[in-house]
Amino acid sequence: MHQGKRIRVLLGKPGLDGHDRGIKVVARALRDAGMEVIYTGLHQTAESIVAAAIQEDVDVVGLSILSGAHMTLFPKVAKLLREQGADNVVLIGGGTIPQDDVEQLLAGGWVEALFTPGTPTTELVEWIEKRVTGQKD
Repeated sequence: MHQGKRIRVLLGKPGLDGHDRGIKVVARALRDAGMEVIYTGLHQTAESIVAAAIQEDVDVVGLSILSGAHMTLFPKVAKLLREQGADNVVLIGGGTIPQDDVEQLLAGGWVEALFTPGTPTTELVEWIEKRVTGQKD
């Protein structure tokens, strides 16, 4: 891990989305890989997710969005992280996000990576480990 400590990941379900099966699978995979996972639960606000991320001193915030509000929620969380001085926190996400929106969110710098349905959890784990530890391919 990085600097002798476990990678800390906060997972959140912002907005009205009530489907949490996928994020629970992700949480289990990250825990099994040795990461410390904090899951904030359903129906969180962007503000509550950012506050928890800062309080928990996490390395990564992962949002699961299936409600279609991804073009609003990712930029809002990213802006709040920056405003709160937590711009070192890596913002990633997943969910049902059309490819055009994926490209816009990535190009706009609102999120560093997006993992859509069907992505192997091993790919997510490897990406987080490389990004947080600074490993090169």
